[in-house]
Amino acid sequence: MRLDKYLKVTRLIKRRTIANEACDAGRIVVNGKAARASYDVKEGDIVEINMGSRPLKVRVLKVSEYANKENAATHYEVVE
Repeated sequence: MRLDKYLKVTRLIKRRTIANEACDAGRIVVNGKAARASYDVKEGDIVEINMGSRPLKVRVLKVSEYANKENAATHYEVVE
């Protein structure tokens, strides 16, 4: 699954266009490297989101095309 779609599905970023713009601006880092929106997310990847006042670092646990509000947080775990 594309990185921008994963960020939207898991509700880490509210809109896919904002996720896409964040990737273009270099604010999203995957496994220590700046990632493009088209990056293929895999289980075990470490995603760092540097937006706002506090950076967020998560580990991808599950990749799924759909997630509802209740189970969106089960797709990742916060690291640090």
